Amino acid sequence: MLLLLQLKYFNIITVFLINFVLNLKNRKIIKKNMLITTTETIPNKKIKEVVGIARGSTVRARNAAKDIFAAIKNFIGGEIEEYTKLQADSREQALSRMIDDAKKNGADGIVNVRFMTSVISQGAAEVLAYGTAVTFE
Repeated sequence: MLLLLQLKYFNIITVFLINFVLNLKNRKIIKKNMLITTTETIPNKKIKEVVGIARGSTVRARNAAKDIFAAIKNFIGGEIEEYTKLQADSREQALSRMIDDAKKNGADGIVNVRFMTSVISQGAAEVLAYGTAVTFE
């Protein structure tokens, strides 16, 4: 039973990540003075140099008290807000660390941004943000 619940929560996290990436598709955002996009190029911007891979990650664990409320919500139905917030915070932290990594290497922007998640241990998952750090002309 516990394994089934964990697999279900993992699937929920994966769906949130897919939705987040789809919402970013073909959009560019400016965060911390860094131009970031999920596309390979940016209109009206010419890539001068590829600096390398920019990456940022975080590993988060669930809270046992919140798991109880989430399990109850799972039976009733609807959004499990505790996990939505945990996942959103994890994405933001991974994104912020990726930006810091790109800045450290002298990049002006990050193209081809992607998110990935993996289970580290029971109740803990890693969120990884990565992309190609570039400078513009």
